[in-house]
Amino acid sequence: MTSLTITHTHAEGTLIEGTVRGDGSSDILKAQRWRWSRNLGSWYIPHSRDRLAKLPQINATASALRSAEFDVEITIDDTYRPTAEVESDKITRQEGRVEALGAKAERKAGVAEAAWEAERAAHAALPEGGEPIKIGHHSESRHRNAVDKAWNKLGKAVLSEREAARARGRADAAAGTTDSRYAPVSVARRIAKLAAELRGHERARDGHTRTLFTNSQTGEKYLESHAPAEGTHRDRVLAEIERTTDDLAYWEGVRAQHIADGKVTAFNPDVVTKGDHVYYIGKWNEVVRVNAKTVAIRSIVGGSWTDRIPYTEIRALRTAEAVPVRVVDGARVIGDEAADEPAVTP
Repeated sequence: MTSLTITHTHAEGTLIEGTVRGDGSSDILKAQRWRWSRNLGSWYIPHSRDRLAKLPQINATASALRSAEFDVEITIDDTYRPTAEVESDKITRQEGRVEALGAKAERKAGVAEAAWEAERAAHAALPEGGEPIKIGHHSESRHRNAVDKAWNKLGKAVLSEREAARARGRADAAAGTTDSRYAPVSVARRIAKLAAELRGHERARDGHTRTLFTNSQTGEKYLESHAPAEGTHRDRVLAEIERTTDDLAYWEGVRAQHIADGKVTAFNPDVVTKGDHVYYIGKWNEVVRVNAKTVAIRSIVGGSWTDRIPYTEIRALRTAEAVPVRVVDGARVIGDEAADEPAVTP
């Protein structure tokens, strides 16, 4: 029996060792949604790095392989890595990807240039002045071959140009991935998402009760109760709490640095007042209500309703008289000069 080993770590993700081309394992792994990586030289489960092991998929794969007379061993280490280490690893991998895509784009550009050079040479070999093919003449076959060659070279040049453009586009997109991930608005949204996830994990740990609905006639509330997590489920919940807490602390540190660097302003209910104007989606909008986490503005599409804007997505603030409002040590400070455009960039 062929021996295979399925391993899972947060640094490497879920991999399988011991497979050989033609041993029959590839069809099984494809059916179980594994993919082959030339860089890793191994089959892997997509999106498994720095996540808890996908036990149902791993166990189903092992069962299918064993049914095909493979000897399968499973080794799992579900220890989370510190968020700072994870992010450093992501940035390093992305830099490598950008470099590889840039090199590919350069190669494709070289191929395209060579293809256009070949097209120009083939076109130059055609008779001058668009001379028609002389049917029955001894030059007919040569002339037709020259026309076909010119058309073929033109087609290859156009195809190569498109491939080069696609490669350059992928390289340019990859170059901005890390910047987009660390953009102030992206960071603020990630913090809000992680905070919500943490609250959910804590409710699962401690147990909770929620109101499903209230009888409008009797006022009786119908509740749904969830007991605190127990056993292995509790262990996983506690691990998720630890991981999410670390994630949240990391990204809150990134946002704190954004604020310290002046990239964003920490607007809050103590700073914004009704009647102020906030800069959002390319225009100034009047604040009609101040809430704990958002401000309400008049509908940005002209409706009769109001839209709610999170404080983290306000780019700039000014009074109704167009006087800029700054935040200094968490306090509202009204500036001396008018500002028509925001001073910060999302």
